[in-house]
Amino acid sequence: MKKLFFLLPATLLLLLFISCSKESESEKDDDEIIGFPTPDRSSIPAFPGAEGGGMYTTGGAGGRVYTVTSLEDTFEAGTLRHAVMQNEPRTIVFAVSGEIKLTRNLRITNGNLTIAGQTAPGDGITIRDYTVMVDADNVIIRFLRFRLGDETATEDDAIWGRRRKNVIIDHCSMSWSTDECASFYDNENFTMQWCLIAESLNESVHDKGAHGYGGLWGGNNASFHNNLLAHHKSRNPRFYGVRDGILSERAEMINNVIYNWGDNSAYGGEDGEYNIINNYYKAGPATNSHRSRIFEAYRGTDYGRFYISGNYVDGYPNVSENNWFGVDLKHGGSLNNLKVENPFEIYPVTIRTPEEAFELVLQHAGMSLSRDAVDTRIVEEVRNGTATYGGSWGSNTGIIDTQEDVGGWPQLATADAPIDTDGDGIPDEWEIANGLDPNDPTDGRKYILSPKYTNLEVYLNSIVFEKIGFGGTGIKQ
Repeated sequence: MKKLFFLLPATLLLLLFISCSKESESEKDDDEIIGFPTPDRSSIPAFPGAEGGGMYTTGGAGGRVYTVTSLEDTFEAGTLRHAVMQNEPRTIVFAVSGEIKLTRNLRITNGNLTIAGQTAPGDGITIRDYTVMVDADNVIIRFLRFRLGDETATEDDAIWGRRRKNVIIDHCSMSWSTDECASFYDNENFTMQWCLIAESLNESVHDKGAHGYGGLWGGNNASFHNNLLAHHKSRNPRFYGVRDGILSERAEMINNVIYNWGDNSAYGGEDGEYNIINNYYKAGPATNSHRSRIFEAYRGTDYGRFYISGNYVDGYPNVSENNWFGVDLKHGGSLNNLKVENPFEIYPVTIRTPEEAFELVLQHAGMSLSRDAVDTRIVEEVRNGTATYGGSWGSNTGIIDTQEDVGGWPQLATADAPIDTDGDGIPDEWEIANGLDPNDPTDGRKYILSPKYTNLEVYLNSIVFEKIGFGGTGIKQ
């Protein structure tokens, strides 16, 4: 009986505590911002303005944040290499600006990764001296510069990747490679967009000699759009084609600007399927042959199949009117065997006129949040039809042999990064202004501000929107 009397008050106290707790929880919920459920990201663009084959890449969305606080290239926490090496969904943001001088190749082998170069303060980040290789799936890279240079005497691209899927490279600048400048082929669901690819080094360290090449492009459901290719001897680009064990290829180039090729613009494409639509071709002071050429098709087992339409060739109205006048066959035959009447199906890309594309690409391609002296000069040369420097190809031709031909590495302005108390990648000031908690390290991965993007992604996208417009295209929507 004593036990029963003892239990009754204890039970009443417990029920009272539970009741109060539920009431307090209810009041707390009423005051909190109710977020959105985690969406199905399979049909949501990687970011506003992401288009083409890689547009649905998710990168590191919802994962951990790694902040780069050091420009050193070591395996220590706070370095880019350390963050790249981690094996979990992650977004890399930057609290420093300047040059990261690689001491060895930087190979991305763990996917589910977003590298958000737009977060760097000052003039942003330049990665130099060794190549960056994308060797993982589900990768987003935005607003970085990749300038290889010849100081380490390595024979390589500034950045490249193959045999991966779900990759998008956006608003990056690539130059001073000793092989191709930016090569991406044999990838599935791939986009390279709004990039500035220029000044590959011609007579440099490559064991085959002259190798000032733009890039090897290809893949399946692969899009290359709104890029600027300038001052390359050849491969502007070379569609890789169905060869070397590759079983199929379906790729496209849309609204690119191709300027000042030396002896070859675009070519290749053995046995593949290609869209070449509304690009802008402009010969320059180095272009000593094939000034009106849009593409030279190569034969493997057979030629590829091509939808070629709407391309503009500066100074050649007949080719602009009928693009097939600008197509050559490397191994002879009939052009009729290459033609298709409708574009091959690839994830959508907004198609503008070549003239519209020319202006937008010159305004926004590359690391255009803060263009350095190299990109600024190249854009002006393209606009004016000139070249300031040269090398063994000839003075003032734009085809250079070393970065020293153009004055070497430009200086980058540095600045302090905004304060981010909780380390979620979002500055305190922005969190407070948007109703988030600057002391909550978990709210960056939540869907409170958007039903499509995490709070961190909303912040990352806002940086681009505020400085250069929707998706980095200059068009505010």
